[in-house]
Amino acid sequence: MDKNTWIGFLIIAVIIIGFTWIQRPSKEQLAERQRIQDSISLVRLAEAEAQRLSDSLQLVAGEAAQQPETVSAEQQQQRLQAAYGTFAGAAQGEEQWVTLQNDKLRLTLSTLGGRIVRAELPEYHASGDSVNPLCLFRADEASFALTLITANNRILQTSNLYFTPVESDQPNKVIMRLPTASEDAWLDFVYELSDNYMVHLALEPHNMQTELAQNINSLELQWRQLIPQQEQGRKFEERYAQLQYMLVGGDMEKLSESKDDSAKESARIKWIGYKDQFFSTVLIADDAFSSTQLQSTLQGKHSGYIKEYSTHTSVPFDLNGRSLTGFRFYCGPNHYHTLKAYDEGVEKEDRLYLNKLVPLGWKIVSWINTALVIPMFDLFTSWGLHIGIVILLMTIVIKLIILPFVFVSYKSSAKMRALKPQIDEINAKYPAEKMQERQQATMQLYNQAGVSPMSGCLPMLFQFPVLMAMFWFLPTAIELRGKSLFWADDLSTYDAVFHWGFNIPLLGDHLSLFCLLMTICNIAYTYITMQSQATDPNMKFMKYMMYAMPLMFLFIFNDYAAGLSYYYLVSLFITILQTMIFRWALDDEKMLREMEENKKKKAGKPKSGFMARLEAMQREQQRLARENAKAAAKRR
Repeated sequence: MDKNTWIGFLIIAVIIIGFTWIQRPSKEQLAERQRIQDSISLVRLAEAEAQRLSDSLQLVAGEAAQQPETVSAEQQQQRLQAAYGTFAGAAQGEEQWVTLQNDKLRLTLSTLGGRIVRAELPEYHASGDSVNPLCLFRADEASFALTLITANNRILQTSNLYFTPVESDQPNKVIMRLPTASEDAWLDFVYELSDNYMVHLALEPHNMQTELAQNINSLELQWRQLIPQQEQGRKFEERYAQLQYMLVGGDMEKLSESKDDSAKESARIKWIGYKDQFFSTVLIADDAFSSTQLQSTLQGKHSGYIKEYSTHTSVPFDLNGRSLTGFRFYCGPNHYHTLKAYDEGVEKEDRLYLNKLVPLGWKIVSWINTALVIPMFDLFTSWGLHIGIVILLMTIVIKLIILPFVFVSYKSSAKMRALKPQIDEINAKYPAEKMQERQQATMQLYNQAGVSPMSGCLPMLFQFPVLMAMFWFLPTAIELRGKSLFWADDLSTYDAVFHWGFNIPLLGDHLSLFCLLMTICNIAYTYITMQSQATDPNMKFMKYMMYAMPLMFLFIFNDYAAGLSYYYLVSLFITILQTMIFRWALDDEKMLREMEENKKKKAGKPKSGFMARLEAMQREQQRLARENAKAAAKRR
């Protein structure tokens, strides 16, 4: 090899070594990775230990039942002591329940695990049940456990231990106490229910320095919950059910709503939300969660559940009790103002941003929803109006806002229609083989007449975000839930008037009447629009496609909220009225005379910069086409 080759190899080696050195993890990153691995190992050990202890407890109970004369109470206690250490006394007991409630939330706590085993919302009901309060989860549908390491290195989970309820002198406060072998040492789970949907849980250790391992500074937490189907439309509810979590700093992350998904998050997490279409259970850390594993699993169609969520994470824990470990549980509706209220009067860095659980669309669409749609909805509902009237008034206001854009678009179409005879002459003069000349002549006609083809498209771009804002808002507005209109019993789900008992691909097993009426109205509007527009007779396929689009909406919106279909129905009806008014107000012959006058005024004047550049580009394309044709002829 020559000198240059050796130099090249040397440079490559230096680059590789340098890049490896720059990208090497820091000591803090290595420590964090090791801590994550240790946490994962600890969770696995805790699960194995819990199973071992459960088997041991069953064995003790079985031996006591089979050989009562040979296994004494003292021997049973010794075996429990060996298995559970200082918590042997809490290994057996009788499950009891304690209730915490206010006007909005009713919680049932169990002494087994000291956890919440039932959460009910008295103000709401499940679909089809107008008697019983809506239940977010029951005992067998959720679990919550902390992993404890005893002084003799026993790994236990609080879900397997019996707590003792302690009376409190404060209302809506319950203390669940986990006793130890020492009379002056215990661990308290202190629950305090506020006057809304939030309950606070504080872990308060008392003299636990000799009962738990001295080197622990965090606790492993396992939280699991099945999400029951609460709404009539499973397909739509499944679309909005999602595990979401907020990182410290305000960045929202989420798992997939359409498939099984999981994530390992090394960043600090502020809260984790188990979300349904209209309700959520959110676990909020006073400090933060770390080394978190999250999982979302779809459930069977006939299981009665939408999804199962699970979380394995770590929380800081001060064994001396100087700094308490705390959580908050939010068990309530996905109502924008309710969730937003938790950030009122709070410094920006301490805000929870729970309102992000309400899906309001992309950034610009979300901004329109929060700045226009939601305030307008709140204003009309504050008047005590029926929800159908509220949506009608919102539709009228939105139509008035976008009316100037609609008028500009219609006027542009009317001008194009008035110029159709002249465009037909250009098409006859220039056959399809001379497409560039045809386009150039057409653009020249538009320029002279003062017509811009883009003027009919740009207004639609301004309308689209507003229309999309309503598309996102109405299906997620919990205010529509359970509200009836005409034949629809619940505007938050589909209004089926026909059920055929079997599934039709894309359409489903029902037909929604508001969706059907919207489709019919859309076809009528398409017919009126097609009659008033200049169309090319050679493009009949496009005409059929224009009629096919409304039929596609029938399949798309058949499962959507009846409130959304009702909004589109009213909006289309108003649009048809607008079109008829525009047609009456605009005179095609008058517009044609005005365009002819524009042509005379512009005759001999230099073209605008845009048109001049466009024609120059077309002439350049023609020149290149001629040169390519000559070159091809020479090669032949």
